[in-house]
Amino acid sequence: MKTKGALVWDFHQPWSIEEIEIGDPRHGEVLIELQTAGLCHSDHHLLTGDIPMAAFPILGGHEGAGVITEVGPGVEGLRAGDHVVLSFIPSCGRCPACQTGLRNLCDLGAGLLSGASVSDGSFRVHTGGREVIPMSLLGTFSPYLVVHHTSVVKVDPDIPFEVACIVGCGVTTGYGSAVRSAGVRPGEDVAIIGIGGVGVAALQGAAIAGARRIVAVDPVPWKRDRAITFGATEAHPDIASALAAVGEATGGRMCQKVIVTVGRTDGADIEAYLQLTAKGGSCVITAMGGFADTAVTLNLAGLTLMQKNLQGSLFGGGNPQFDIPELLTLYRLGELNLDDMVTREYRLEEINDAYRDMLEGRILRGVIRYTDADR
Repeated sequence: MKTKGALVWDFHQPWSIEEIEIGDPRHGEVLIELQTAGLCHSDHHLLTGDIPMAAFPILGGHEGAGVITEVGPGVEGLRAGDHVVLSFIPSCGRCPACQTGLRNLCDLGAGLLSGASVSDGSFRVHTGGREVIPMSLLGTFSPYLVVHHTSVVKVDPDIPFEVACIVGCGVTTGYGSAVRSAGVRPGEDVAIIGIGGVGVAALQGAAIAGARRIVAVDPVPWKRDRAITFGATEAHPDIASALAAVGEATGGRMCQKVIVTVGRTDGADIEAYLQLTAKGGSCVITAMGGFADTAVTLNLAGLTLMQKNLQGSLFGGGNPQFDIPELLTLYRLGELNLDDMVTREYRLEEINDAYRDMLEGRILRGVIRYTDADR
């Protein structure tokens, strides 16, 4: 099948819309006609090199929602016509990680950046005779994709595609960072640092979990305003002002849970995050740093003497096959506001404008809407 897709050919280059060819589904795979694709900051890391891929070109995109049009041999529980969300990490349910409850760390994830398919190690996407690496073995910046069934989650057909797609990564990551990784409990004070799509989902997760005070930190004024509408009790432009205000409000006890959801984190900022964290509290780092970054500013004595926890969190620490439908149920019940998280829809050809809007703080979450012109 020939279609179009957004490719990146080298570091610090813009996305390029080009003709690509997608192979037929093989054993364990399905063909999906996408309706929407979420614009996540992680795909921008491909351009900066913070996420190291095996080679170029790369087909971007790892959030998507659509309809299955063809099912390959060996696939059970999925059929043509099913509405589905793509999980950016596969979940096989059988490997040691899955068996111990770490389905967000499924062993199949080890090959996500290689481009080689789960089913047989071959490549499904080509352009001009060259192999193309799809982001997270998905490549949702194309209106069609062939993917292994372990990355597919069936959802109810009444869920709008524009909100369904962002639950494949950003919403599940943020919500789970609060509810699962941080384990926010009723009455706790929580700080969310970085109010983008992941941060707003974490904020809502903290509110649903019963947090008393939710402190939002972001340098962009309108994002601070939006944080209040999503349930934050206060908002600050930087860590310094948050430290002063929270210290005064809590008598110096600070926040039991701090969740870092900035677009890119730096090791020099870790100690400041921990200063905002209470004794015996947890600081959850959901934000990505560069793979080559190893330098961290951290007061080890304070970490020990205050018995603080510093924890990484991937995909919200949950089970995509369970969490994605659960979050969409919360959306249908009106408890999780996903509609207002989608700030703007774009055409595929506008992808560079969309990422410019993201980097310049104009949107919470952007979504590509596919039309017949893209197919």
